[in-house]
Amino acid sequence: MKIKFCGAARTVTGSCCYIETCKRKFLIDCGMFQGNKEELNKEDFPFNPKELDFIILTHAHIDHSGRIPLLIKKGFKGSIYCTSATSELVNIMLKDSAHIQEKEALWDNKKRLRKGLETVEPLYKMEDAELVNEYLFPLSYEKIERIDENISFILKDAGHLLGSCLVVLKIKENGRIKTITFTGDLGNFNIPIIRDYEYIDETDYLIIESTYGNRIHEAEKESEDLYNIIIDTIERGGNVIIPSFAVGRTQEVLYLLNYYIDIEKRKRLKNIEIYLDSPLGIQATEIFEKHKECYDEEALRLLNNDIDPINFDNLNIIKTSEESMALNEKKGVVIISSSGMCEAGRIKHHLKHNIWREESSIVFVGYQAEGTLGRKILDGAKEVSIFGEKMVVKAKIHSIQGLSGHADVNGILNWVKNIKNGVRESIFIIHGEPEAQESLKDKLKVISNADILIPDMFDEYNI
Repeated sequence: MKIKFCGAARTVTGSCCYIETCKRKFLIDCGMFQGNKEELNKEDFPFNPKELDFIILTHAHIDHSGRIPLLIKKGFKGSIYCTSATSELVNIMLKDSAHIQEKEALWDNKKRLRKGLETVEPLYKMEDAELVNEYLFPLSYEKIERIDENISFILKDAGHLLGSCLVVLKIKENGRIKTITFTGDLGNFNIPIIRDYEYIDETDYLIIESTYGNRIHEAEKESEDLYNIIIDTIERGGNVIIPSFAVGRTQEVLYLLNYYIDIEKRKRLKNIEIYLDSPLGIQATEIFEKHKECYDEEALRLLNNDIDPINFDNLNIIKTSEESMALNEKKGVVIISSSGMCEAGRIKHHLKHNIWREESSIVFVGYQAEGTLGRKILDGAKEVSIFGEKMVVKAKIHSIQGLSGHADVNGILNWVKNIKNGVRESIFIIHGEPEAQESLKDKLKVISNADILIPDMFDEYNI
């Protein structure tokens, strides 16, 4: 069989692995490239979508699922296997992505027409995103799914996002069975609400993520930092703007503000108005509340005591664009809004009204891909462009990496160390920037006898 790395190779986004056996062709994920790699989304797939038998989707985040509507548009007709929670989340996320594609194409075409240029089509439209639901095939964790007499797989909890999974494939060729494991995105320890990642017993080949392959999170300290940032900012009359991924990170931040911080500090937070301004985040929160089978013991204990961990009295849900615009007049509030990398959505409006105010704070709680507005701000840009207008950056900029949904280097190494019988053949490091991948490779050499490889984009291996 062969495996081709069609995304997230020496970069973080665009996850897509193509596997071809003697009888089947399929994908693990089909994600969108983001930041300075987003032009790759317009390139043809390096395989024929019509020939694919199925897709296994590790989780709903757009950098893992975002090109599935385009795949269907190009002729894919197979099943999309994922967990039940992922099937619901990806349904709303892809529709939101289609809305963004259409809106950006409309905006771009207005400028192109003024310049006498040809108009462009969105990557895909709402009707393409809506079609995806017809192909989704929800599965439970730990259930063996047999594709045929030669291919089977199980999904195990990856601890990264509601419904996220590790994929453990068993493929029989030439009378031999090989096990191939994809981590998808491994979760950080003690993420609010959802369980920690599960371990596997053994594998021949391991395809592992490396987003934070050279960093260490300090979750408890940085959760305390979030509280201090909020209090300090409100006291000086500013707003706290939190660009947050609508699915996963938003619900975790709500949990922390409502429960994780100690009781005396929570009392102080109750006097501060907190606004959730993300239509997608609101929908995702409703799905989170449905899928209690993914909750950890702490979240279940709260629910059993009639405590809703992600809903509280001073949380204000913003639904309409008029309500969102009214927040521009607010002072001394916390605004949680998407998108998490500041590339689209209502967060750009909130940045426009606050990034130039030295009394305000911008708090990043997730990974910022190279080339995104969020990454530019986080890297210390003194001036950024928002809606075509140059704006000076005077707000205080913070990064709370301990709230990341990704395992840090210690979390990744811990997971690999706990593979009971180890990795017998090779480890492929993907889904990371080159420095993180090289650093992780050096550390994996110490704990594993497997060959350790960092594939380039479109590299193909016979395994």
